[in-house]
Amino acid sequence: MTMSRPKSPTARADEASGRHEDPPEVTNPKLGPAVSNQIKDPEEWVTGHEPMTGAQASYLKTLTEEAHEPELYDPELDKAEASKRIDQLRAETGRDGAAPAKS
Repeated sequence: MTMSRPKSPTARADEASGRHEDPPEVTNPKLGPAVSNQIKDPEEWVTGHEPMTGAQASYLKTLTEEAHEPELYDPELDKAEASKRIDQLRAETGRDGAAPAKS
């Protein structure tokens, strides 16, 4: 008769809770490349016509001030328009990871 090793407390807890280790061929979808439908053009957003969010408004205000273009802040923008403007200003200010655009 072969004696088996005692299970660790963690292994016993995982077994009791129903958790298991995935086989090696199972991959985590969050670690792979983005699925094409995860990144949509703002024009295709179902809620793109709704007023921009408070977070968008705050970030847009910050970016327009950093870019020295406060006139680009418009509190009436919808979500899609605000997203496009944020992307434009991120590129101009260098917040997109690239060097700031020259004017």
